[in-house]
Amino acid sequence: MKAIVYTRHGPPEVLRFQEVATPAPADHEVLIELCAASVNPLDRGVLGGVPAFARLIVSLMFRAPMPKPKVFGFDSEGRPERILGSDIAGRVEAVGKQVTEFQPGDEVFGGNLFTGGGFAEYVCADEAKLARKPANISFEEAAATPIAGITALQGLRDRGRIERGHKVLVDGASGGVGTFAVQIAKAFGAEATAVCSTRNLDTARSIGADHAIDYTREDFTKSGQRYDLILGANAYHSLFEYRRALTPDGIFVWAGGKVSLAVLLLGPLLSLMGRKKIRTFLGKMNREDLVFLKDLLEAGKVVPVIDRCYPLRDTAEALRYLAEGHARGKIVLTAEPSGKSSGVPAPSHSE
Repeated sequence: MKAIVYTRHGPPEVLRFQEVATPAPADHEVLIELCAASVNPLDRGVLGGVPAFARLIVSLMFRAPMPKPKVFGFDSEGRPERILGSDIAGRVEAVGKQVTEFQPGDEVFGGNLFTGGGFAEYVCADEAKLARKPANISFEEAAATPIAGITALQGLRDRGRIERGHKVLVDGASGGVGTFAVQIAKAFGAEATAVCSTRNLDTARSIGADHAIDYTREDFTKSGQRYDLILGANAYHSLFEYRRALTPDGIFVWAGGKVSLAVLLLGPLLSLMGRKKIRTFLGKMNREDLVFLKDLLEAGKVVPVIDRCYPLRDTAEALRYLAEGHARGKIVLTAEPSGKSSGVPAPSHSE
């Protein structure tokens, strides 16, 4: 099979599109013929090499050592070959002997958080981290959903304790996590405020935001408005500024953006001072939440926002575009090795 392979850390230029052995599923795994994948900041970070400081933060958030990317082979010089890619969507090709939920031909979506393997024509994934793809969306839309959708859902529901009628603000509302968070907040019956740049205000309103704030013209932390829940999808304010914008019982959830030990160490201390809470987390892939997202997708309550699609061989270009930080929604990779089609065209959000 063809895959996007790297043997050393560095910029996207170190990636190679080459032939590698097709993986075989373990007992609890499913072999998937890839139709689409999406790129995440995680991919860029893993490719560049995760510093010890960042590994410590991830380990503290997971309360376990940071998972390592799988090794898929070795090059002629004996260097391990690894494949990026956590978000995947495709058709089941084969199943391990302990798999009970899926069979060949099923259309699925899900992910391999941290361990990778998704930027390839075939990928193995744990059946517990997969769900059936909604029939009413494309493979591209399905691939855009797992990490961003899971992060938004768990951040709002589990860490933020969202309730109907809550005033919810999403800081960084035009990115992958943010576009899902605005729609999921509305699905829970909340009043959603989106914070984004001028060029993304229309996008925020089109996905259901009740209010849209242009951060280049207004600092919501100084407006006097208070929110029951703030999700920092791309958080760049200080914890003290976010805390100031909360209601007396409000919760701030860090889900992405500028990372420092202050997020982990100062947050719990600030949470002890009064009723306002500061929380951090990393999303955890599981079938139950993928099925929850599947139901929202089937009902049309959540529609993935896709900025651009690239062929798999152009993964390096997709990662360079991601690094620019201006994507609306998700960036997707497409691969159709068998020439099959989902029958549902991918939405176009390209400029």
